[in-house]
Amino acid sequence: MSTLDPPFSDHLQEDEITPDQYGDFISSLPTVGFLSQYRGFWFPTWHMQGVLSFQKHFQAHETDILLMTPPKVGTTWLKAILFAIVNRKHHLDLQKHPLLTNNPHILVPYLDIQLYNTKEVPDLTSFPSPRLFSTHLPYTLLPASIKDSTCKIVYLYRNPKDTFVSLWHFMEKNETTTDSFEETFDKFCQGVNPFGPYWDHVLSYWNESLEKSQRVLYLRYEELKEQPTTHLKRIAEFLECPFSSEEETKGMVNDISRLCSFDHLSKLEVNKSGTTIDMKTESLFHRGKVGDWVNYFTPQMSEKLDDIFKEKFHGTRLTF
Repeated sequence: MSTLDPPFSDHLQEDEITPDQYGDFISSLPTVGFLSQYRGFWFPTWHMQGVLSFQKHFQAHETDILLMTPPKVGTTWLKAILFAIVNRKHHLDLQKHPLLTNNPHILVPYLDIQLYNTKEVPDLTSFPSPRLFSTHLPYTLLPASIKDSTCKIVYLYRNPKDTFVSLWHFMEKNETTTDSFEETFDKFCQGVNPFGPYWDHVLSYWNESLEKSQRVLYLRYEELKEQPTTHLKRIAEFLECPFSSEEETKGMVNDISRLCSFDHLSKLEVNKSGTTIDMKTESLFHRGKVGDWVNYFTPQMSEKLDDIFKEKFHGTRLTF
């Protein structure tokens, strides 16, 4: 954890900081480029206010459904899937589905990046139950109200090599880095990347899923990509809204899978232009291809990342 410079260390505990003092607190954190280090993790500095406010003020409901991910592992895709599954009885006509005219990040907003990233505490009473929210925060930094509740958590992770390539393209398109591909890779290997270190993020939810499998659903991007309908049914069962035999007979699982597919979403006009959460909307969709990293990594880079994850995940049974 980063230590605070005076006056915070002399007069205030971190949880006593008011919104007016967030700026001074954030400016006291160690930084590398556009990232600030906070409790062992790195966050875009402009998101830190939202992180602090979310931690301090969010009150989880037992019926909440929370999507947790590191960046660039298929978050946009899974947001669409969760929204379509949970709200399927309200949107039977897929030709008029909200996903056709709304970016998934609008339908399933980030708590830290969107809702709490202002000095005003947001009013969340207008969100229908079950509330669908998302965050990139590691499990260790979630508010106590989430950890102490029985709300459902869906977590998605991905091969770190493809994750890094997607992250690199995202940062390049949004001009949030001036580093080269190689320099950015070296920082990733040091754990200095948005909401990273990646391995700590992945392990924080993995450990929780082992203890509370009825509460944390742990998904791997590659498996979801290979067998989408199988995992859509698994997600629906976990969220306690399983597909009925009648729905399956009518092809609803396949219909939702096609509606939310990467190819379909990326071609929609709403996902091709303008900005979403202050980022170029088109940057939210890269290629979604499994194994694309081979077109970017040298053998040495691949071996370096392999060695890091063998060490970090030794004895965990986690695989990529």
